[in-house]
Amino acid sequence: MKFGKELASQMVPEWQEAYMNYGSLKSLLKEIHLFKHRNRPAPHRPHGLKRNATLYRAFSGLTHMVHNYPRNHSPPDIENQVILVNAFGDSAETTFLNVHDEGGEYELVYFKRLDDEFNKVLKFYKEKMKEVVDEAGVLNKQMEALVAFRVKVEHPEGWTNSESSRSGGLSDESSHGDCKDNKEMKRISTNSQIQEDTQNGARANRPAPLEILQYVKFNTPQGTPRSTIKGFLNIPNQTDLKFSKDNLRKAEAQLKKAFVEFYNKLRLLKSYSFLNILAFSKIMKKYDKTASRNASKLYMKMVDNSYLGSSDKVNKLMERVEVIFIKHFTNSNRSKGINILRPKSKREKHIVTFSMGFLVGCTFALIIALILIIRTRKILDKEGKVLYMETMFPLYSLFGFIVLHLVLYAGNIYFWRRYRVNYSFIFGFKQGTELGYNEILLVGFCISVLTLACVLANLDMEMNPVTKEYKAITELLPLGLVGLLVVIMLCPFNIIYRSSRFFLLVSLFHCLFSPLYKVTLPDFLLADQISSQVEALRSFEFYICYYGWGDYKHRINSCGDSDIFNTFSYIIAALPFWWRFLQCLRRLYDEGDIMQGYNGLKYFSIIVAVSTRTAYTLSRANSWKIVAWITSIGATIVSTYWDIVFDWGLFQRNSKNRFLRDKLLVPHKSVYYVAVVLNVVLRLAWMQTVLNFKIFSFHTQMMIALVAILEIVRRCMWNFFRLENEHLNNVGKFRAFNSVPLPFNYDEDEDKDE
Repeated sequence: MKFGKELASQMVPEWQEAYMNYGSLKSLLKEIHLFKHRNRPAPHRPHGLKRNATLYRAFSGLTHMVHNYPRNHSPPDIENQVILVNAFGDSAETTFLNVHDEGGEYELVYFKRLDDEFNKVLKFYKEKMKEVVDEAGVLNKQMEALVAFRVKVEHPEGWTNSESSRSGGLSDESSHGDCKDNKEMKRISTNSQIQEDTQNGARANRPAPLEILQYVKFNTPQGTPRSTIKGFLNIPNQTDLKFSKDNLRKAEAQLKKAFVEFYNKLRLLKSYSFLNILAFSKIMKKYDKTASRNASKLYMKMVDNSYLGSSDKVNKLMERVEVIFIKHFTNSNRSKGINILRPKSKREKHIVTFSMGFLVGCTFALIIALILIIRTRKILDKEGKVLYMETMFPLYSLFGFIVLHLVLYAGNIYFWRRYRVNYSFIFGFKQGTELGYNEILLVGFCISVLTLACVLANLDMEMNPVTKEYKAITELLPLGLVGLLVVIMLCPFNIIYRSSRFFLLVSLFHCLFSPLYKVTLPDFLLADQISSQVEALRSFEFYICYYGWGDYKHRINSCGDSDIFNTFSYIIAALPFWWRFLQCLRRLYDEGDIMQGYNGLKYFSIIVAVSTRTAYTLSRANSWKIVAWITSIGATIVSTYWDIVFDWGLFQRNSKNRFLRDKLLVPHKSVYYVAVVLNVVLRLAWMQTVLNFKIFSFHTQMMIALVAILEIVRRCMWNFFRLENEHLNNVGKFRAFNSVPLPFNYDEDEDKDE
């Protein structure tokens, strides 16, 4: 692999613009090479001389050149010095001395660009290092508070009042425990040397650990139902310290997560420094080779002596974090601590790929078998066809919608990886637990095989005279499959991608109680996915009606004639959009962004449109038809504009890419134009419910399923460009880390001022 591709594959995606632009410098070297190639004089070859003249030169001996120079003196450089590099602390400036040489103006431009790239990298590295140093100081205070809190919880009998603490009136047991923890804990040092708490009287220069608790309060957790209700009712949150083991576990868990995230920052900064230094070394070697110069050693000496190449703060901070984390969070178990701090990257397993391929083959085989059974037994010509489509088809179509969404989501993951969209960071997946497209396809086709097997078993048991009397068991097959999927989703054991299942369940729980939780990106993205699965939700409603109030043993139900069922049809159709409406209101309250208010109005218009279409579908009254047309057209126009302009970030003014945006991850612009047109066309799928047109004499349930499939396809296409836009926004802000809430609020300085 060429270095340019290797650099692109290893760089932090959100910091792409901050890395040295290796491709740009390489293109300048190509221009130098082309100029020298065009102006290179042709070699002089005398006519008539056929053999190489150097074969007839006198042999000069192996040591001839060595004896020409005095001992203890090295021979002079073949070429004179071509550059002077001046470093000014925060920047570097290179002076090219041979500018009057032929083609020297090309090399002058090269060194000017090289300095610009180095200064950009150095400035970014210093800014990030300053952030890291400041965060190290914050974490240091948090650790002091945690150690003191731990001493208090483990030795409550040794605690005295604040005056006794300040005068040193601690009991022997408490003092012993305090001193032991204090001596073991080493501070995160940002100096050139690693300092210990007990070294050079450092302990005398800061409060004793138990005294620290007088200046510490718990940070109020934000975004939880409790804090939301208290904030709405203007009830003050209690932040005083309560010394219990439960609070200690919570504080340790929060600070443990903060240290892991901080260590990840240090690892990325170390990688950033190494890759850029390597890139400068590679490009300078290419320059020497292209221009026949000898300037790389001098320039790389400046790079190595700069803050980028000489600062060892990152390495020392990493060492200190490892020591503290292993001691205080893994009970001195080094291997466990290192595995948590340095999670191994997930590798694709051959068994997953093999199993996925096997299940794909089984799926197609079962589909062919199902078609052959329907054709040979002429099931479509039998009297029970209509009854089957009205009862069994809605039951099994639920799994079809789920499988289709999973397969298309796997396609999203494949293209996100291909175009380096950092979807795992955007979603907030724990490193090493995110599912790849192979795993998603494995789950999807596993469900498809089970579903098709149930359909075939259902048809066979129904058509076979021997098993026809077991009709109750036949009808229970889809319910059993739903129960199996629910059990797998709720399974507490560490099997079948437990972390991903729980992540999905937590996000779903946040959607159900939208206004009570602070809205994160996974929450509202999941709500958007559910809004495209309205027919799947209606299938769940039909499951409840069919197996709860219908005579499923004889395939009889009166769900369509029930007022309760029809009422819930309204509610279920609008429920996902209602969740998104509440999420927009919550974000408007938390962030104060007026655009979230407009987004909420968009979802409210969709709620009205969906409700009127549902009313027309159930009543078929002309008045509802007119209202459905008006509301649906308005909601479609607003939603389409919001999709393209705000969610996808397209149609930007003064963009260098017409009707698009400046930065595009997909190299082919036509993809974006096609996506815009498809989004508009698929948004119009609702027209089928109003116009009630049919294709190839399909049954009504088939047309409903077809419209639902088109909406799922539109949503998964929307997913790719929505996350691409989110990724580019993170790149623009260089946001490569998640903010982790800290357990303690350290307000010592404020108390001193008082």
